[in-house]
Formats: sequence, C-alpha cells, structure tokens
Amino acid sequence: MLFSLSIRFISSSASHLCRSQQHPKTLIPPSQPPSPSQSQIDIIPSPNPNPYRSPRTRTPFEQQFETWVEKLKPGFTPADVDEALRAQSDPDLALDIFRWTAQQRGYKHNHVTYLTMIQIAISGKRYRQAETLIEEVIAGACSASVPLFNSMIKFCCGRKFLFNRAFDVYKKMMKSGDTKPSLETYTLLLNSLLRRFNKLNVCYVYLHAVRSLTKQMKASGVIPDTFALNMIIKAYSKCLEVDEAIRVFREMGFLAMKQRFKDAIDVVFDMLGNSMAPDLLTYKTLLEGLCRDGKGNEAFELLEELRKRDSLMNERTYKTLLNGLHFLSCD
Repeated sequence: MLFSLSIRFISSSASHLCRSQQHPKTLIPPSQPPSPSQSQIDIIPSPNPNPYRSPRTRTPFEQQFETWVEKLKPGFTPADVDEALRAQSDPDLALDIFRWTAQQRGYKHNHVTYLTMIQIAISGKRYRQAETLIEEVIAGACSASVPLFNSMIKFCCGRKFLFNRAFDVYKKMMKSGDTKPSLETYTLLLNSLLRRFNKLNVCYVYLHAVRSLTKQMKASGVIPDTFALNMIIKAYSKCLEVDEAIRVFREMGFLAMKQRFKDAIDVVFDMLGNSMAPDLLTYKTLLEGLCRDGKGNEAFELLEELRKRDSLMNERTYKTLLNGLHFLSCD
C-alpha cells in the first residue's frame, strides 16, 4: 500500500517536470526587444499621404487683411488705424483690423477709433459687435468724448432692450469732467422717452425721467432748441399737466428766446396746436422781448396772429398786451 502511494507520487512529479520542460514559456517570461532611442525615432521619416498636394490658398479676405496689416508700419498711431478702418467696405474686415491692432505692443485705441468702429458696425448691421464695443467703452477701454457717448446713446435708444443702457451712458457722462451732456444728448434721451408715452398710466412712469432730464439740462446751462422744448411740453401735455408745461416754457423757453426768438415763437404756436393756451405772462414776456430787441413791428404782427390762433384769448388780455407794446415802442 505504502509502495503504491510512493510510485504514484514519483510518477506525478516526473510528469509535471516533463510538462514544464515542454512549455518553458509558462515559467520564463519572454525577453522584450530593445526599444529604439529618441534619436532613432527622430530620423525616421513620416510618410506623406499626398506628396503632390500644394499649400492651402489664402482667401481674398485673408489677403486683404494681410495687405492692410502690412500698410500699418511699426509705431502706428490711432490716426493711422482710424484711416485704415474708414477705408474698409467690409465691416468684418474692419473689425479684424481693429482687434489685431489692439493686441500690438505699445498701442491702445482711443475715443476716435472706437467711435469709427462703432459707426462701421452699426452701418454694417453688426449689432452684436456694436453692443460689445459699447460695453468696452463703458468699462473704460478708451478715453471719453461727447461724440462717442452720443453715438452710443443713439444706438441704445434705437434698440428696444438697450433703453436702460442709454441712461447708463448718460450717467457716465454726468460723472465725467470732460464729457458733459450736450443738447444732442438730451434730445436723444427725451425723444426716446416720448416714444413710450403711448398710454396715460405709462406716461406718469416716464414723466419722472423727463422732469429729471429737464432739471439737469437747466442746471448744466444747456439751452433747448425748438425740438427739445416741444418734446418736454408734449410729455407734460400727454400726462394732462398743462400748467407744468407752461411753467417749463417760462423757465426754459424764455432762456432760449434770448438767443432764438423764432424758436420760442414756434414753441408757442406748437402749444396752441396742442390745445394748450399760454397765459398772459407767457405772451407778455415773448412780445415784449421782441419789442426790446428792436423788433416792434414783428411783435405787433405776432400779437395779431396769436389772437387768431388762441380762441381763449379774451379782449382784456389782448388790450393788455397791445398797450404794453405801444408803451415799449414809444420808449
């Protein structure tokens, strides 16, 4: 029994040893072939799938861009860039030149180049790019100027969703010492506000903004022309505040009248056309102002014209005005 077990153990060991010798790979790992050195890899040429293929041809747009870039010699100024921008008929090419020059060392865009680029973008209907440029200016990308800010306000007033942004630009102008709002600034904002006076309940919401702009215009010494003054008066009249409209005319219209009598007369006629009859003080100041300016005959003719147009002018008001003119003409 013991002998039989010994025979089986020896036989099993021998069989296992034979299988190991027949299949040495299961015991000894194969040797790895040597890897080529980096220098050997570098000198191995890469196959060219198409050796007869020519380099990519540049598009006409790229050729135009490179031509203008070559014209801008090292050390170019904002005036040089402005000239290059104005020479472009393609707004996209102009914008590429604008962006490329901004990346060059030692150069920075000023208010002139930004104004030109914004105008090109707007005229080329690149409104999204124009919005981006405006945001850059608001963030302080360049020096400020009244024409630049007015151009930005005009664009924002014409875009429905940028209405509030126009007033952000206006506030930036108010804070700046060199770019105070001009008559054009106030005219653009007033016109934009007046277009929103479509319903009576909405009028009162925007009337506050009109009132604020009117006060700021007066405080800054900006004299309104006929167009601006008419818009202010119409804003009050649409809200049925005729007395307030007449007060504004007295305060601002007479200020304008000192330099432009014709504008003041046009405003009075416009008030009459909107069923707003000026009172005695309004007529008196206007007519006597003309008379003191040496235009007595025009004052008498104007009185007669006002009498025809103003159905509410009674005989007492007419005689008071007429006597005042006679008194001044005698002096």
